[in-house]
Amino acid sequence: MKLEDFPLRTFDKIRYVDTDRQGHVNNAAFSSFLETGRVEILYNPEQPILAAGASFVIASLKMDFLRELEWPGQVDIGTGVLKIGNSSLALFQMLFQNGIRAARAETVIVQVRDDKGGSAPLGPGAKATLVQWLIPERA
Repeated sequence: MKLEDFPLRTFDKIRYVDTDRQGHVNNAAFSSFLETGRVEILYNPEQPILAAGASFVIASLKMDFLRELEWPGQVDIGTGVLKIGNSSLALFQMLFQNGIRAARAETVIVQVRDDKGGSAPLGPGAKATLVQWLIPERA
């Protein structure tokens, strides 16, 4: 897949602090870049999906590192929805630098109740919003 294949695209600046002693962008920074992409869906003020009195939590995150990211530079982030469940959604994301794939990830996010814990169903409006970002495949 290319960045253009994703329904949601954003970017982050790679900072010096994102590097390790050898000058490589560290794996924790990769996770932060993925978070930037997830926020585009989970907390989009123009198309909110979070229910009142609820939060989103990560239930599963699987990431494959495909190549190094280099500083200085920018990382482009593609995000799409793979599956919409009752109280969860699965996302597929890729990180790119200069058009080259650097990482791929699948994340399961669950909406939970703030007051007593446990899952909280996604509302019909949230599901309708999420449908527009569905992607059919991942590569």
